[in-house]
Amino acid sequence: MSQIDWIVLSVTLTAIIAYGLYKSRTTRNLEGYFLSDRSMPWYLVLLSIMGTQASAITFLSAPGQAFTDGMRFVQYYFGLPIAMVILCITFVPLFHKVKVFTAYEFLEQRFDLKTRTFTSFLFLLSRGLSTGISIYAPSIILSSLMGWDIFWTNIVMGGLLIIYTVSGGAKAVAYTQQLQLIIIFAGMFVAGYCIVHYLPEGVGFTDALKISGASGKLNVITTGVTGKGFDWKDRYNIISGVIGGFFLALSYFGTDQSQVGRYLTAKSNTESRLGLLMNGLVKVPMQFLILLLGAMLFTFYQFNPSPVFFNKAIAEKAMATPYRDSLASIEQKFNAQQLAQQRISREYVLTNNEANKDSVQKGSAQLGAIQKEYRSVLKKALPNDDTSDTNYIFLRFVVDFLPKGLVGLLIAIIFLAAWGSIAAALNSLASCTMVDFHLRLRGKIYDNTDTMQCADDYKASRYYTLAWGIFSVITAEFATGMGSLIEAVNVLGSLFYGVILGIFLVAFYCKKIGSNAVFYAAIIGEFIVITFFLLDKYNIIGLGFLWLNVVGAVAVVAIAFLLQTFLQKKLIINN
Repeated sequence: MSQIDWIVLSVTLTAIIAYGLYKSRTTRNLEGYFLSDRSMPWYLVLLSIMGTQASAITFLSAPGQAFTDGMRFVQYYFGLPIAMVILCITFVPLFHKVKVFTAYEFLEQRFDLKTRTFTSFLFLLSRGLSTGISIYAPSIILSSLMGWDIFWTNIVMGGLLIIYTVSGGAKAVAYTQQLQLIIIFAGMFVAGYCIVHYLPEGVGFTDALKISGASGKLNVITTGVTGKGFDWKDRYNIISGVIGGFFLALSYFGTDQSQVGRYLTAKSNTESRLGLLMNGLVKVPMQFLILLLGAMLFTFYQFNPSPVFFNKAIAEKAMATPYRDSLASIEQKFNAQQLAQQRISREYVLTNNEANKDSVQKGSAQLGAIQKEYRSVLKKALPNDDTSDTNYIFLRFVVDFLPKGLVGLLIAIIFLAAWGSIAAALNSLASCTMVDFHLRLRGKIYDNTDTMQCADDYKASRYYTLAWGIFSVITAEFATGMGSLIEAVNVLGSLFYGVILGIFLVAFYCKKIGSNAVFYAAIIGEFIVITFFLLDKYNIIGLGFLWLNVVGAVAVVAIAFLLQTFLQKKLIINN
């Protein structure tokens, strides 16, 4: 990067940290540290919810996802608005009524301590690991493209945000997320403008859409139905998006403390509901626009030189192996095909001829086949390295084409997007550790009138935040080879979210089912989910990861019902 890029990066990150420390002034007790004294207005709740969900993975990997697979990933979010309505009707009023710190406190009131502890443990496991991925994702990409050491990049990425997260808790998280999102959206808009602006003269936005559409990148709606029927292994289609996405969103926003903790900071039940409902309205269009950025980037590379492989560090490393000549030959073939593709694309824009449209499709397919061939040789050259470049596509454009200053701003955006979600995750991990384990297992009850206890609890909470921050950085140091990171983090969540949701569904809607039935049903349900995941991984069955959320939730409810029936019959017989 140039000197001005370093200045922009440093000033932006320093300003965010200073703003977070300034806004960290809050009541020095658990309610202040974890819930901002329940004082946040709905628009801050909305921005905090969005900032928690929209990590750096969203802004880095989503454009690459659209570049390689089209915009059908947006269907993943189609169930979210429905989930927001359900949450506002059921979950939110109940959480506010019982004045909980964590969602899992309610489970002890409804069931018992072991159910609460087990559910909180599942959350801590899933969120702790995914937070490590959230640190690793931008770090590995920045280290590869900028030549930074991954070990220190992870430490800087995680370490800087720990400063204001430990100091200020939920209030600092909420206010910094507000500023972070403003900068992020401004930067993404500038990047989108540059993509269109750098297109050849005479090729505008609508022309770019035509090229993307002809190449199959505007596949916003897909059914998942093939000549052999519905493809259960297809990850992104309208059926799995609405049903599987609904279950995932209901679990994530209704039972994941990183999100529950955001709307519990609201000053009232109404403010929480407004924040969630607005998130349901805004999230799908926002994700659509981020994916559209990737589709536009695909068109950009139809008229401008494109690397055959976007992870520059890996490509250069492979050139030092005996496969150098094979890779160079494939790259020459790719460059020749790309020149032909530029001519075909320009003719299609000028003539709008259907025959040229077919040529665009065939040319895009040929380029894709050559890139696939390159990656297969790359895998032989570097068998232990990640040969997926989906996560590098957008940032490679930033580094190669954006003017000085803007590169620093976009790199800063990667940090800010990571910080928004990671800070909220650390705050929620600390709150569950403190409330569900530290206080509960020591037999203590939170009392905000006991000044000494408040001071001790506040101090311990900050230490737990620091500890989870260190854990997440260590996890990031060991994370590698996960392919598309936006998929990886959602697959990880889907291993646990369905089971957690099933426990809450039983708690809310199945009043006759007791603690033992739901506890053992959850253990069996988690085993079933992991079994389905492994069967899919080894191609024994085909089941997209979104369906794991449905499997987990349905399994817990059904098994809990069967176990409760059995236990009741056994009780009757014994009596």
